[in-house]
Amino acid sequence: MRRVAVVVPHAALRDTLVRIAEAGCVELDQVQEVAPGPAARRLQRLEGRPGSVPPATTGVPSVAGQAPLLATSPPDLDVLERQGSLGLLAGEAQLEARTQGAVLRGEVAALAGWCPAAEVSRLARRLASAGGALVPLRTPPGTDPPTLLRSTKAASFTPLVATYGTPPYADIDPSWAAGITYVVMFGIMFGDVGHGALLVLGALAMRLGRPRSLARFSRLWPFLAGAGLAAMFAGAAYGEFFGPTGVLPVLWLNPLQQPARLLAASVVFGAGLLAVAHAAGAVNRWREGGPGRALYAASGCAGLFFFLGLGLTAAGLGLRHQGTAVLGAALALAGLALVAVGLYRATAGGFAGLAETGVRMFDVVVRTGTNTVSFARLAAFGLTHAALADLVWRGTTGLAGRGAAGAAGAVVVFVVGTTASLALEALVAGVQALRLEFYEIFSRLFETEGRPFRPWHVRSAAVAEAETEVTGCSPG
Repeated sequence: MRRVAVVVPHAALRDTLVRIAEAGCVELDQVQEVAPGPAARRLQRLEGRPGSVPPATTGVPSVAGQAPLLATSPPDLDVLERQGSLGLLAGEAQLEARTQGAVLRGEVAALAGWCPAAEVSRLARRLASAGGALVPLRTPPGTDPPTLLRSTKAASFTPLVATYGTPPYADIDPSWAAGITYVVMFGIMFGDVGHGALLVLGALAMRLGRPRSLARFSRLWPFLAGAGLAAMFAGAAYGEFFGPTGVLPVLWLNPLQQPARLLAASVVFGAGLLAVAHAAGAVNRWREGGPGRALYAASGCAGLFFFLGLGLTAAGLGLRHQGTAVLGAALALAGLALVAVGLYRATAGGFAGLAETGVRMFDVVVRTGTNTVSFARLAAFGLTHAALADLVWRGTTGLAGRGAAGAAGAVVVFVVGTTASLALEALVAGVQALRLEFYEIFSRLFETEGRPFRPWHVRSAAVAEAETEVTGCSPG
């Protein structure tokens, strides 16, 4: 993200702002109090609402079902009001608000804002043809740029992170890692090749916009596709195909016959995820506040040392290897000591600071244990899914050998039971994977909230009309 200034002759300010709005890649600074301009006052009258217009929003809200639009040349506002052109008036109201945020020096106007570094050159060429200039600036000290999570039009896991919050600009963008982790955890709890295949088919339909009522959820198709594929891989390991039908061999374990092994594997898998989250958290703390913060933070190196030490101690005790256990205990104590120093430095000192440090250290220790054990839910819900599928299959096979009526009943039991277990378990697994992602993993990655990048983007009326002629739909 780059801090930029837009410098343009005052006479070309409108044309420049229209080009910026069309590009949709600049977040312009705005004044806090904006007096309603001519377009804003007319818009108020048409909407029948008194009061002042707040600073123009950074998105593209609809006004009575019409998206804001910008005319390439100054329109006649009286004509727009008589025609009830809410979209064009809304666009002009936003333009007025941006114009009021410009700094005027003689015949020159200037605005400041933020622009993705990859877009600076393209936007500079676009503004140069209007007589304007895009000037990169140094980021002011102590200013955090807005955060733009990277995504692609084809597939993106950014909604998962954006639902939790906006990471600080300095932090790592965990979108893809978080998405992959989410679908893997879902697959462990929903392991069945047949059920997973149905999810993949549903994702393909969602990607194609079918049914049309679900088209607004099309951005979520990567989650559904990834969850379906992960469920198919886990189902192949469990030997599950619409339950224990015997179609597939068990490649790893049968959840109902080896629950303890699945439980241990889930906790070990969760411990590995927490270790990676601690390491990523240490990188974030370094980028946020330097090596000191990274070393002493409970979500940084200190917490990582403590967690790894506990893991080595547990492994040493389990394997009866005294040296590993002693090394792990020493590393855990060193990490806990660093955590204590970091917590005490954040207090006012004295006895009250010591008391506060003790309480917070207790919380760190307890949360480390509970967060690790929390991953046992992967095995618990995996067992639940396997048990429901087994129940449906037993009912189906029990009716199948009882003549024509029994065969019809078997079909009904299989279809209804599979549909019910698919819907119920998919919902439960999705929620539980999200819970583990947010509370156990993201709580170690992020300590503060960032500010999302909200570029100003308004389509021009000419572009909207051209799209209307092609699609046959009305603008907005």
